[in-house]
Amino acid sequence: MTFFQSSTSVIPDVLPVPRHVAIIMDGNGRWAKKRFLPRVAGHKRGLEAVRATVAACTELGVQYLTLFAFSTENWRRPSDEVSFLMDLFLRALEHEVAKLAGNNIRLRVIGSRERLAPSLVERIEAAEARTAGNTGLVLTIAADYGGRWDILQAANSLLSEGCTSLDEAALTGRLSMAYAPEPDLFIRTGGEQRISNFLLWQLAYAELYFTDTLWPDFDRAALELAIDSYRQRERRFGRTSEQLPETLRRE
Repeated sequence: MTFFQSSTSVIPDVLPVPRHVAIIMDGNGRWAKKRFLPRVAGHKRGLEAVRATVAACTELGVQYLTLFAFSTENWRRPSDEVSFLMDLFLRALEHEVAKLAGNNIRLRVIGSRERLAPSLVERIEAAEARTAGNTGLVLTIAADYGGRWDILQAANSLLSEGCTSLDEAALTGRLSMAYAPEPDLFIRTGGEQRISNFLLWQLAYAELYFTDTLWPDFDRAALELAIDSYRQRERRFGRTSEQLPETLRRE
């Protein structure tokens, strides 16, 4: 397996289309409330936005798409909503994996699996195995995931092997997403402007984009707006503008 280096160790290539897009899919509940519907209706509609975003990323040339589906803190939500989300995840795996496989998309799921139902873990493992040989878009779903959990599990993995001195390269290689380059573009829908314990290590040099669009309304046009914003950014990674190639400078 190829392990990608941190952007604080090496300067990554800057491409017109972000290689890796990470999204916090926020606003399902508010979308439903505006329509006098139960919150679960927003989550159902949000699944349609996932399909649209996966298709758009594939067509636009994004290589990695990471979606924050359920955080370690989301267990604090009402139990009936948590149960619905877990059931929705299970049913989505059952119905969508064949499409992913047929479209050459590889599925990865990151996060702790200790609190997930055995049936869901079994379905996750089967979906990952079925798409493991695909070479197109890598779709990562973060479920029961937290950025602090990720860093701690990476450190504990090294400590359990007798490591007495941690360094950036070693820790990066043990993170849940060591198989992917760091996100170039982070998107959060729904109007909130915070990272919410998502990919804390990996977002060090990501370009941040916040939109008021609620997740169920997020479509290809909304994604293209985010990518257009990304193209206007000057990605220096600690350098000055004068050090950049002319093609990467922004006036």
